[in-house]
Amino acid sequence: MSKRVIVLGATGSIGRQTLDVIRESTASDERLELVGFSVHSNRDTLKLLNHEFPHGRAAWTGAPSSAPKEASWAGPEALAQLLSETEADIAVNGIAGAAGLSASILVLQRGMHLALANKESVVMGYRLLKKLADEHHCAIIPVDSEHAGLFQLIQRIGKPIISELTITASGGPFRMLPIDQLSSVTADDACKHPVWKMGRKISIDAATMANKGLELIEAARLFDMPQTSIRVLIHPQSYVHAMVRTLDGALYAQISKPDMRLPIHMALSWPNTTASSIGFTDLVGQTLEFYEPEKERYPLLWIARQALDEGEAACIVYNAANEVAVQYFEQGNIRFTQIATVVTSTLEKNWNLPIDSFEDILHIDSLARTIAANNAERIT
Repeated sequence: MSKRVIVLGATGSIGRQTLDVIRESTASDERLELVGFSVHSNRDTLKLLNHEFPHGRAAWTGAPSSAPKEASWAGPEALAQLLSETEADIAVNGIAGAAGLSASILVLQRGMHLALANKESVVMGYRLLKKLADEHHCAIIPVDSEHAGLFQLIQRIGKPIISELTITASGGPFRMLPIDQLSSVTADDACKHPVWKMGRKISIDAATMANKGLELIEAARLFDMPQTSIRVLIHPQSYVHAMVRTLDGALYAQISKPDMRLPIHMALSWPNTTASSIGFTDLVGQTLEFYEPEKERYPLLWIARQALDEGEAACIVYNAANEVAVQYFEQGNIRFTQIATVVTSTLEKNWNLPIDSFEDILHIDSLARTIAANNAERIT
């Protein structure tokens, strides 16, 4: 038996690791078959994947003029063509940033299960995505290590008896750096993550803990829990990815090595649990530590809680303003500590706006980006 998989963003970190999981599955009872993938601008990778997976149809989402001949589709509509013309059981959305929302919509409209690594899709539009998934009888399965862990625990324990969720964070590269030195760190410094190997944007988000702010919003949306029942703890070893507390006070944890291939494997295996060499973890000799995050060091985590309290539009603004601020920081135009300043100043506008469609989401996102850029410019 095989499961047909499409990988969106095949050259990114999630995409590459999904391909590893597909390769490993050849010896499994439930073999994974790559039937399609998207690449934005890496010609060499598209050619290599085309050779390795001859049945996988390729979408080139960059400029059509630069597309290699091996691409089945090229240009702005390539992703939609890939999804509409390829039969698949599940699609992994590993596209980074707000652009991933459009891909999530397309997957669900086609009635495919969505293995979702793009946290912005949930932060920006989960209510509408869930409605779309229900209409087309398909599932949204989280791939983020923390939410994948929560998903597995809740599936096994049952939500009615769960009183609290916990997601963990490594604390990033500046966990021990004196706070008064944070204003002088560079983007390259922020990308030196102590545990995970990730792209630059998410590495910077890990350093500010904006990623954990986004994941806090994700957890509230995905599992329909009030934010007062969701904790974030710093866990430098990154072995415990998620915990749930039941009504009797007991804690249950999902524990595995910091390897994104396991949550990807779990998502692609869902609703089954299949054998894998990836997930085995031995805790002998390991020390596991947990700390409360400091508000002064990680203000973006508290700003995310504020956005959750203010509503859906504010969460869209939080994500958009952070993306803009990170770009300005990467370009050397604002300091590391001013990322939070840009997000805070952007949220100060009245964002009590109705959200009835995906167009409303994209309008708020665009407006927030313009305001955030103006705020960042005023800093520089």
